[in-house]
Amino acid sequence: MEITPGIRRLGPGLVNAYLVEDGGEITIVDTGAPGYWNALPAELAAMGRTLDHVRAVVLTHAHTDHIGFAERIRSERGVPIHVHADDVSLTRRPAYPKWNGSLNLAAAFRFLAFALRNGMARVPPILEVSAFGDGATLDVPGAPRVIHVPGHSEGSVALHFASRDAVFIGDAFVTLDVLSGATGPRISPFNADARRAYESLSRLDRVDARLVLPGHGAPWASGLAEALRVVRSTGAPR
Repeated sequence: MEITPGIRRLGPGLVNAYLVEDGGEITIVDTGAPGYWNALPAELAAMGRTLDHVRAVVLTHAHTDHIGFAERIRSERGVPIHVHADDVSLTRRPAYPKWNGSLNLAAAFRFLAFALRNGMARVPPILEVSAFGDGATLDVPGAPRVIHVPGHSEGSVALHFASRDAVFIGDAFVTLDVLSGATGPRISPFNADARRAYESLSRLDRVDARLVLPGHGAPWASGLAEALRVVRSTGAPR
């Protein structure tokens, strides 16, 4: 699915992975579910590209629903996987964070069915990664700048692609709560430390981006500042 020229999304919006084109080459931001591997060639073809044009995978964090086909594209295609240093251990032992949200049975069953259909019950660890730190500008297509936003995981980051006027926020906040079905900018229902995730949002106040692309839910095109205002309007997690 095209989000904007040069950016496409894999998946229906429950779990997001993104393709970013720059200079004819591709960076994949998160790899979603393992089953997305089967949809990847068609999305690349829609950009006039193939797997041969993929130069890097950059993870916003290393939870199970974000590392998807990362090991497969690394081992089969030699594509390097980049992740914040504080999440390297998670790439070797894939896991979900603890749940601290509300539940709607219909939404939860929809997410469970999606996860089972797309191979999320068994996500392979990533056997080799390249680590980065806060403030780095990555030498990958699009040259994103890293903003460390710990809380969802220790190594959670946002990635600012200034040339695309876009910020990929991972699960620093989401626009869909996959277990309650609630939509709009909000703190994720899964966090290692929900309070810390909320406090880390202040690190995004200095980022100017029109397009906000979350790990779960629809794109937000009304600017990062407005998205942060909406998240904060409900107050800090208890």
